[in-house]
Amino acid sequence: MHNPLLNRRTFIKNSSKLAAGLALVSSVPKSSFALLRHKPKIRFSVIGINHSHIYGMADTVIRGGGELVSFYAKEPELVSSFSKKYPQAKLSRGQKEILEDASTQLILSSGIPVERAPLGIEVMQHGKDFLVDKPGITTLKQLAAVRRVQKETRRSYTIFIERLESKTISKAGALIKVGVIGKVIQTMGTGPHRINPSSREAWFFDKKYFGGIITDLGSHQFDQFLYFTGSSKAEVISAQAGNVHHPQYPAFEDFGDVMLRGDQGTGYFRVDWFTPDGLQSWGDGRMTILGTDGYIELRKTLDIGGREGGNHLFLVNQKETRYINCNNEPLPFSELFISDVINRTETAIKQEDCFLAAELALKAQAKAKELRFGK
Repeated sequence: MHNPLLNRRTFIKNSSKLAAGLALVSSVPKSSFALLRHKPKIRFSVIGINHSHIYGMADTVIRGGGELVSFYAKEPELVSSFSKKYPQAKLSRGQKEILEDASTQLILSSGIPVERAPLGIEVMQHGKDFLVDKPGITTLKQLAAVRRVQKETRRSYTIFIERLESKTISKAGALIKVGVIGKVIQTMGTGPHRINPSSREAWFFDKKYFGGIITDLGSHQFDQFLYFTGSSKAEVISAQAGNVHHPQYPAFEDFGDVMLRGDQGTGYFRVDWFTPDGLQSWGDGRMTILGTDGYIELRKTLDIGGREGGNHLFLVNQKETRYINCNNEPLPFSELFISDVINRTETAIKQEDCFLAAELALKAQAKAKELRFGK
């Protein structure tokens, strides 16, 4: 027989369970739902974690659909920090074990810069793609070897530079594509950094390990010059670099600048290790993009004019002067890159563009006149 009281008690009991379940679900971060909805598309590993950029690189690949399964580093203190951040990753006995793991498609690295290209060559020869921190190549001889092996193996050798994960650059590229400042004729960039000597390893102060300041910090600038001007060919007009304020590190370089001419525009940039401690960022990175009908200024990390946070874009053209906060702009690189790994395409970044930016950096470094100031 139908019992109204029993049905009411059952309804209350089930409603309580539903409410508790909804409360639990609402407390889960939205990013967790993405992880639950999407099964990892590829498996990847890490070899070499000498620069903290590896954390951003790993997070980017995970966001795009990668599963971090293993890693290897020689330094126990670096292993400890990485394991805490990524407990799901197994510590391998050596890089050979990772290279010979047939279940992974991609290797990431932020090892000591001079060691990155030789590792990348091994990675490609083992049938895997390589995503490496900048500078991904430190000599022209290394570049020639990397290009040869990449052509032979048809695996990708991608250098992780600023453009790939910058919301201001992404927005500026979209605006330029629809012609808001006409044809781009020049880029002018600055890439200052804070030196933080107490946190640096010995190799950081010897350019034979990092290739020089233009090769290292300038890698972002060459890529952005090519990207914004649309140049497929370019030459270094002038370059200079030197150690002007750190005599305690005689093999170091703390300042450099370069002038470029491409087949679609010109460029100038300055890089340095002179960010003062009073700045609320590691560096006030900026770029001005000059077009025939206007210009765009990017204030990437912060705006000393007073606006909070980073990702600031200023647009001036024939119609208006406008400020755009780019914090909500999408970053398509992670998903495009994973798709490229799976489908053997080049939608995230073209391989030759990556190599051309590296080539220009290495040629500029080799050409750079030594900069010294008299006392």
